[in-house]
Amino acid sequence: MKAARIILGRALVIVEHDNAKVSPVTLSAVSAASKLGEITALVAGAKCKEVVSQVAAIQGVSKVLAVDSAEYEHGLPENLALLLKKVQQDNKFSHIVAAHTSFGKGVLPRAAALLDAQSISDVIAVADENTFTRSTYAGNALAVVNAVNNPVNFLSIRPTSFDKAVASGGNASVDQVAPAGESGLSKWIADEVDTSGKPDLTSARIVVSGGRGLKAPENFKLLYSLADKIGNCAVGATRAVVDAGFVPNELQVGQTGKIVAPELYIAVGLSGAIQHLAGMKDSKVIACINTDPEAPIFSVSDYGLEADLFDAVPKMIAGL
Repeated sequence: MKAARIILGRALVIVEHDNAKVSPVTLSAVSAASKLGEITALVAGAKCKEVVSQVAAIQGVSKVLAVDSAEYEHGLPENLALLLKKVQQDNKFSHIVAAHTSFGKGVLPRAAALLDAQSISDVIAVADENTFTRSTYAGNALAVVNAVNNPVNFLSIRPTSFDKAVASGGNASVDQVAPAGESGLSKWIADEVDTSGKPDLTSARIVVSGGRGLKAPENFKLLYSLADKIGNCAVGATRAVVDAGFVPNELQVGQTGKIVAPELYIAVGLSGAIQHLAGMKDSKVIACINTDPEAPIFSVSDYGLEADLFDAVPKMIAGL
């Protein structure tokens, strides 16, 4: 029996947003989807008219499907998966694409299960409509996945591996779509909003991250002070300090956290475990501060300072 082949032509991009503005990672998802054919974007939210306008202006998007309903206000993945099932049954897209973020990782596998398909995660390259390269073993190996038997390919793409689509100049048509209703599987309780004023980790030009070398939660104020002095700088952390309760988990960089590739990544008091390196080794320039010259972080750093961070960081702050 000859394997079915997905025909290049129609990709659906799930837009990540906060009901006011589009997340920059969506622009990377559009860029990846441009290799797969004509692009339709799905905007599901509540009172998100401005987001729809922003998405319609993205170059490369030909159509926007807009769903404005209360059940999508907080981006619950169970509700969105149910909506995706309905949208796919009505439109028969060849590919459904989202960024490999907490949002995308929550929605795509659930939707794929509802449609009896598999989700291909952390895609870093698109060879053709059925062949994708993804990272595995914490980035130490690459897997080439051929998905000709998938009824629809669900792809979560690594934002740092694709250029961002141009956010203005497009003129996509907009179609209103009826909601699919509540799944009844989850309930929104509250949002915890970051009020630090720091840029998002995934879009910051500079990131300064701390590890167990900081020893106590209150010592992270050193990194916040350094980030303030640098400007347009986000603060990150290793899983070890997140698990220890030093900082909230949205600051985690690594295999099970956020993938970042800033222009400059400053690693402070972290050893460079393989799981952490998987999340930041694509940074253009890496600098580190560590007292242990044998720490793995030195092997991937462009610049390394063997010093006590409690001595070095205050001097850096004073010198900026």
